[in-house]
Amino acid sequence: MRFGIFIPQGWRFDLVDIDPAAHWSTMRSLAVRADAGPWESLWVYDHFHTTPVPSDEATHEAWTLMSAFAASTSRIRLGQMCTCMGYRNPAYLAKVAATVDHVSAGRVEMGIGGGWYEHEWRAYGYGFPEVPDRLRALREGVEILSQAWRTGSATLDGAYFQADGAIVRPLPIQEGGIPIWIAGAGEKVTLRIAAEYASYTNFNGGVEGFRHKSEVLRGHTDRLGRDFAEITRSANFNTVVGETEADVRERLRAIEARVAPYTGDATAGLMEKLTTGEGLVGTVEQVTERLAAMREVGLGYAIHYFPESAYDLSGVELFEQRVIPALSA
Repeated sequence: MRFGIFIPQGWRFDLVDIDPAAHWSTMRSLAVRADAGPWESLWVYDHFHTTPVPSDEATHEAWTLMSAFAASTSRIRLGQMCTCMGYRNPAYLAKVAATVDHVSAGRVEMGIGGGWYEHEWRAYGYGFPEVPDRLRALREGVEILSQAWRTGSATLDGAYFQADGAIVRPLPIQEGGIPIWIAGAGEKVTLRIAAEYASYTNFNGGVEGFRHKSEVLRGHTDRLGRDFAEITRSANFNTVVGETEADVRERLRAIEARVAPYTGDATAGLMEKLTTGEGLVGTVEQVTERLAAMREVGLGYAIHYFPESAYDLSGVELFEQRVIPALSA
């Protein structure tokens, strides 16, 4: 199993109580630490407003961070899970990502999806198209990205995006272009796009859900004549790990106490991502067992968000020292 780590950027109220002037130094130090550790990749989210409620707390922009991390690290791969296709013209996005690939000496991953956070869509003037339209736009955008990185130019007269000989030079350093991760588990459209274009998918759903979505993906690759094994399946995990169950409970209490002054009535919604089955929360043994079960149904890459990491690295250290070695062999 391969491992990635999210760097806190404010989106989940994970930089509160840190002076905004110190946010970049905090993020950079965590990125440099990950670069020196066992992680294959670091990740950020592509969002503009905090969740589960919009607020005045800072949320730092994903592609600006990609460029900054590219210049601040030397080994670790750099991704976003995931870039929202509706937020940037895809020909422009192809150019941005190719430039960052050069800054990073060929370490960029492109996580891409249709987007979902209605409040920020409307606030930034993008409207909020219906799901079918967002997914059709995703398909067109991925075609433009793929063309641009393979050939150095892109042409498409689409319903949502148009490009007419858009020149994207230099090409990315990575041969064949930047790896594309298609995020989402929609069975008819999203996984069909993934089957055609993706090097990686990103979906979860627990053991049975992951197994089912994998079989749907396999059906699409079979119909396209593509080798299913070419696609690495990944999932994201909201992760809190402790030595004992009492330690885990204390960590959850500390997270809730830190965010509650900022999230108010929405605190329960934020904590639900950690206190229900959606969260990867437990002792070292429990977390390792759950990930091992996911590996058995085809999970090849696990990307972890640690809500404590800007304040307390002890949980990350436990994961690095005991969970990763147990699952990397």
